[in-house]
Amino acid sequence: MQILLPVDGSEYTKRMLAYIGTHHDLLGTEHDYTAFTVVHSLSPHAARFLDPAVLADYYAEQADEVLRPVQAYAAEQGWRMKVARAHGPAAKLIALYAQEHAQDLIVMGAHGHSALGNMVMGSTTNGVLARCKVPVLLIR
Repeated sequence: MQILLPVDGSEYTKRMLAYIGTHHDLLGTEHDYTAFTVVHSLSPHAARFLDPAVLADYYAEQADEVLRPVQAYAAEQGWRMKVARAHGPAAKLIALYAQEHAQDLIVMGAHGHSALGNMVMGSTTNGVLARCKVPVLLIR
C-alpha cells in the first residue's frame, strides 16, 4: 500500500507519527510511506527580487527542516520512507500529489478546530478532504 503522510513539523505531525508508530496493527511496517511537506510560497512581489536558485534553495531548506526528523523517526520504526516537497497551497498540492502518485491512503494529523474556527480560518485538512478522492485517515 502507498501511504502519503503530509507533514509540517507541528505537534500534530508528531502525534500522527507517534500514533502510527505505536499502533502497528493499524498500518504496520510493510507499506511504502511518503512524507510530503509543503512550504508556503513567498509572495510573488518578494520572490521577484530573489535569484531563482536562491529561492529554490530557501524552499529546499525549509522543507528539509521538516523532513529530517520524520525520516529519522521512520528509520527507527523500520518504515520504507521516501520524501517529497513542494511549495504553494498545501491542501491543493497534497491532494494533487496523492492523485498523481497513486497513493492508496493519506494519513494526516488534524488540529481539531471547532466548526466555527474552520469556517473563519480555513483548514488544510478540510481542503484535502474536499479535493481528494483518496481515503484520508485523520489522527487527532
